[in-house]
Amino acid sequence: MEIDFLIIGQGLAGTSLAYRLEQEGQRILLIDQPDWNKSSRVAAGLYNPVTGRKMVKSWKAELLFPEIEPFYSELENACGRRFLNRKKIYRPFLSIEEQNEWMGHSSDPSITQFIEEIFTESQHREMNDNFGGVLLRMSGWLNINEYMAGMANYFDDRLRLEVFDESLLEKSTDGWKYGAISAKKLVFCNGLGALKSQFFSYLPFAPVKGEILEVEQDFEPDFIANRGVFRVPLGGGIHRVGSTYTWHDLDTGPSKAAKTEILSKLHELVRVPVNGVKSHKIGIRPATKDRKPFLGKHPIEDSVYIFNGFGAKGVSLIPYFSKMMTSHLINSEPVIADVDIARYFKYI
Repeated sequence: MEIDFLIIGQGLAGTSLAYRLEQEGQRILLIDQPDWNKSSRVAAGLYNPVTGRKMVKSWKAELLFPEIEPFYSELENACGRRFLNRKKIYRPFLSIEEQNEWMGHSSDPSITQFIEEIFTESQHREMNDNFGGVLLRMSGWLNINEYMAGMANYFDDRLRLEVFDESLLEKSTDGWKYGAISAKKLVFCNGLGALKSQFFSYLPFAPVKGEILEVEQDFEPDFIANRGVFRVPLGGGIHRVGSTYTWHDLDTGPSKAAKTEILSKLHELVRVPVNGVKSHKIGIRPATKDRKPFLGKHPIEDSVYIFNGFGAKGVSLIPYFSKMMTSHLINSEPVIADVDIARYFKYI
């Protein structure tokens, strides 16, 4: 079997890149070990243009966010499933000062494109929003399980579910051989699995454990509430709530401390009592030391690449950067310095 690209990993990154490459006429094959994309499958799938305790515009939001909904809509049409949920995000203000600051933002063109409306008084008696809040647009969430399943069916015979054994790779005159497969180029999209690779083990991944809950709770507005925690309405009185960020205890399961933390922050956001916790899940995110993804070509092997390290913001980052990576792979166009793995070549 002769192909142009052997892509290791069918998580968010590998799926999107494989689709982009095929649209450019490239022959691809995906190899995926299901537990490699566990962090993708338990993620909330949120895309949010304003993040953090200080409510600042997400990194490169003006470039990233116009790509998100058109890209996932195209993939919905390609595989015949629906997984993109466009939802406004409501972020309460914590003070008059914050309210005034955001009124000032309303004149900043780089931020106004993400603002639906600013409120200066409480909008919902069920919420702790005494100072009002900001309603954001170009936001929502991706049903990642539905997305992954739909795209797995779409790729069909171009996807193999098996353990990738790097020791079986053989260099050839035209690229690489892997059993009966002859590939011109390899692309590692396998999350933290890249840490075990002979090619990319030097890259400074900084794995992050995240925990999320699904809770039963009344009050089901048509928006995602986000302050301290996010609260995504799933329907039927069920909401996905999270997330925690932990750089230690990466191998342990769901923790009581994380559950308590999430429920406490939820109570600070929504006054309505929680009727029950339906599920408690964890994922280990393939974050990086500088919080920027890894894109680019191996410093020595011209036919080995990586597209990885998207951490908790993969849904937001991948549509834009998969387009950039496709141009890099096919036309040798450079990737921006912020994400180019060349920034770490000195550590090899």
